[in-house]
Amino acid sequence: MTFVLKRVLGDLLQPLPLLLLVVAAGAVLLALRRRRSGAAVLAVAAVLLACLSYGWPADRWLGDLERRHPPLADAAPHRAVRWAVVLGGGLVSDPRLPVTGQLTDGAQLRLVEGVRLYRQLAGAKLLVSGGPVFDDVPESRALAGLAEALGVPPADIVQDSLSLDTEQQAREVRRLTGGDSLLLVTSAYHMPRSLALFRKAGLPCLAAPTHFLVKNRTRPSPDRLFPDSGAIRRAEALCHELAGMVWSRLRGRI
Repeated sequence: MTFVLKRVLGDLLQPLPLLLLVVAAGAVLLALRRRRSGAAVLAVAAVLLACLSYGWPADRWLGDLERRHPPLADAAPHRAVRWAVVLGGGLVSDPRLPVTGQLTDGAQLRLVEGVRLYRQLAGAKLLVSGGPVFDDVPESRALAGLAEALGVPPADIVQDSLSLDTEQQAREVRRLTGGDSLLLVTSAYHMPRSLALFRKAGLPCLAAPTHFLVKNRTRPSPDRLFPDSGAIRRAEALCHELAGMVWSRLRGRI
């Protein structure tokens, strides 16, 4: 029940639901013939929508969060590492689709990066983590299937099919690895909180972030002149992660 409540509250605090509440407040004021107040509230909603659509200032804050830990180009020098651990990033188990159509973009990128690093570690295993979050199928099963399709031997794949959030993943990964040294693979914006939770659980971790959402262009592009729905999705990722950090700190987990 706590998990469901946390997810519902997290979704309600996303930019678009909050923006719709502002629009609704403006509409109510107009209906009550408080035209100046209603118009002012709707103007605020329009400004907020413009900021979200152009990534102001969410992209800067998200970029700062993503670059707290640099990507890991080469895992080979880290010979003490015995595990490449991939955290799940989302699954909709539609059997009509191939596994690449069921996993989110973020989940696929995490898995591909995990496989890349696993192959650089002699004698290591690949651990994929993710339980059945509002689904009948554990995400770890889909991740393991994709890893096998990419050439990872089934004997080298270990699944955590129980955990529903990052805190639970830290506990399950510790149980499955016995506290061995590991590479932690997840989205770059998710890495600071994940690393803190895993280290709090007593796991020696090396950060291996991937799925960077904020990227710096080497040349100007005309598409920066126009609103972008991707900017709204990046703002959602930022809000989700900030809410997760606040929740974890309130509970003393990080």
